[in-house]
Amino acid sequence: MVFPRPPVRPGSPVRVRTPALAAAVALVALAGCGTGGGLASDGPTPTAVGPVRLWPELPPASDPPVDYGETDTERVPGIAVRNGDVRTVDPVAVVRAEVAAHPDTYTGADGVYEETARAILACDTAPAACPVLSPYYRDLTGNGRDELIVGIRMPEQQVAVRVYLAERGGLTRVMSTVDQVISVELAGKDLIVRAASAGIPGYEYRTAWSWDERQHSMLPARDEIVPVRTPPERTPTRTPERPPERTPTQTPTPSPEPAP
Repeated sequence: MVFPRPPVRPGSPVRVRTPALAAAVALVALAGCGTGGGLASDGPTPTAVGPVRLWPELPPASDPPVDYGETDTERVPGIAVRNGDVRTVDPVAVVRAEVAAHPDTYTGADGVYEETARAILACDTAPAACPVLSPYYRDLTGNGRDELIVGIRMPEQQVAVRVYLAERGGLTRVMSTVDQVISVELAGKDLIVRAASAGIPGYEYRTAWSWDERQHSMLPARDEIVPVRTPPERTPTRTPERPPERTPTQTPTPSPEPAP
């Protein structure tokens, strides 16, 4: 690959390398590469290939066909946040307020199963069966304050994951998703959800939710289908076999000679 020479600015010094000087520099470089512990060649550099657009005559899409609701946000009714600190609110009261605001909604960002809704309303009297998991706190928006991360157990091994932002004295839900969750992880300011794949055995979905300032919500910025992480198989250790015990050989007793 040939790169164009950078232009020489007026007034900048121009270095002239004579053939003899260039040859000396090349000999020094070759000598340095041949010493032990020096640089070693990895072979020829592959040629860079740029992206190729397929079917350039296709017109650009005007409107998306389906709205998946990734940017849906909602103010949680009746929840006040003191001093903008989400740790001062009860996560069960937050989820209960959302259930009360959408009593007949069983799908989508606001939906929960009917039996899950009943269990949430009974968290005070039956805390062991309460489906609201212990909350986590992390600054996911970069505003210097923690956001509230809530998990809700659902039937069929599903888990709802919701994130709430404290603003204007209350709470705004900026993320909501439901899936057959394998695990939920925090990596920097990303919330990574690993979910089971029903159609591709041996694989899982991995979605990284990130804060988007323009949409004022958490968006699924990266969505992957990756092989399931399986622990490496351990080679069983074999117990060395004991050699077979040898039966001691007995020296035969000579029979007495007959008397003459």
